[in-house]
Amino acid sequence: MMDTLLHKLLATETETEVLEFKEAKSQFDKNKLGQYFSALSNEANLLSQKVAFLLFGIDNDKNIVGTNISEQQINDYKQEIANNTSPSINFVKVHLLNTEKGNVLILEIPAAPQGMPIAWKGHYYARNGESLTALNIEKVERIRNQVSATDWSAKTIDEATIADLSVEAIKEARSQYQKKNTHLTEEIHHWDDVTFLNKAKLTINGKITRTAILLLGKPEAEHYINPSTAKISWILKDKDNVEKDYEHFSCPLLLSADKARAKIRNLNYRYLQEGTLFPQEVPQFDPYIIREALNNCIAHQDYTLGGKINMVEREDGVLTFSNSGSFIPQNIESVIQADAPENQYRNPFLATAMVNLNMIDTIGSGIKKMFIIQKNKFFPLPDYTFENNKVQVQIIGKVVDLDYARKLAELSSLTLSEIIALDKVAKHKSLTDFEIKELKDKKLIEGRKPNFYISSSVANLTDEKSHYIKQRGFKDEHYKKMILDFIKEYGSATKQDIDKLILDLLPKVLDENQKSNKIRNLIYNLSKKDEAIINQGTIRYPKWVLSSSKKMV
Repeated sequence: MMDTLLHKLLATETETEVLEFKEAKSQFDKNKLGQYFSALSNEANLLSQKVAFLLFGIDNDKNIVGTNISEQQINDYKQEIANNTSPSINFVKVHLLNTEKGNVLILEIPAAPQGMPIAWKGHYYARNGESLTALNIEKVERIRNQVSATDWSAKTIDEATIADLSVEAIKEARSQYQKKNTHLTEEIHHWDDVTFLNKAKLTINGKITRTAILLLGKPEAEHYINPSTAKISWILKDKDNVEKDYEHFSCPLLLSADKARAKIRNLNYRYLQEGTLFPQEVPQFDPYIIREALNNCIAHQDYTLGGKINMVEREDGVLTFSNSGSFIPQNIESVIQADAPENQYRNPFLATAMVNLNMIDTIGSGIKKMFIIQKNKFFPLPDYTFENNKVQVQIIGKVVDLDYARKLAELSSLTLSEIIALDKVAKHKSLTDFEIKELKDKKLIEGRKPNFYISSSVANLTDEKSHYIKQRGFKDEHYKKMILDFIKEYGSATKQDIDKLILDLLPKVLDENQKSNKIRNLIYNLSKKDEAIINQGTIRYPKWVLSSSKKMV
């Protein structure tokens, strides 16, 4: 498949705005790579292409000359791109192909998201045919205007002025912008507030936007975005879900988000590391996860619905964040598995400003990092739900089953997507057809849809054999023999007798109705198919005794 792609790209008459060939036999200048990344990404957006291509190991005449660039160099390039693009994105995929004439490296570069031109070290780049050039103002505005008509966060407010913004918030915004753009340190000191706000994408040509009010506005300036609100509510509940305390925070959200996060008690959690008597002590909730979850709520809230952002802390180590609006990527699996950011955002102008102010580290990878952090701490993975036009994520700050979680993590062959799917099994959540096939092919689960449980092979590795039996239950012949042995011992068995005998031994994955059906089927098989028992009672009050038939189990 990749060979076909290579032949197709080489068949192109000349290099284009979205295709570049480089010899790069042993290395490629990182700064030049970043410039090409910005240019190709922006041009792909303008040409409505999903990706652009940069190929190493090919000369200007499109001859394969081979490249010796290593995997470590590729990882260094990825890190450099992530650190210096704004908003921060990365390659969609990197393919290393072995050909008769040498290796060829195909770098797939994503199109700039709608409304967000990609900058390299603060500068926008473009292509003029085969040449690298600056992205001119006309092209910058073409990209930015792609969503301005529908982007709630980009709308300007004619009545508002810079006097409606918090002096303290502007000062903090400058500090965060400087951290994000260290190469502009000297220039930033010479910018007045109007210039800074334009550069940071908080205002448009000096006009105050809804984004500026949300992030930097004085509390009394919130009325400019009515009927929308700029509210974060922190609520503390006990383990029984009874409210004990609360506090509300308004704009400027750049400052209020820090104050809201500070309300979370975030106690230390202690557990013994394997192979040592010394306890490991970690915060219940990783600071990155708290920051990312709350800032995602701010960035992706549907402000047209008039709702507020809720942050509910439960005393038994559960933290829940929620915001109004649908989840645009549709499902969390697509976000985790994607190597590139989404091309559509609810509030692109707001998201860009939050990237510039260091509130969001990267676009597209934050959620995946949250999953990895929880996995590495052996804590349950983040639990996302999308109901009633709300997005909610629940974070559990403790180990539910230390031995099981620790040893499951030792199965080094498991991918993150497989661990996420197994986490669903543990939480009795439904699996997609793809997840079912993936886990069954690797013999990680057993059972029938929708009642799956961890397989015996995983149970053996994790010393969870007893848990496995409880989930799977026994084979039908085992239950039938138990019923027959009971009747032989006591002469007869009522429905209540049989329920008491085997109900607790049935698979834990079954609900009460499914367990009742299971017992009904066992009795039916014993009486009708095996002809081993007969009913001497009534249909409503059966009394089962051994049959005189010789067809026994």
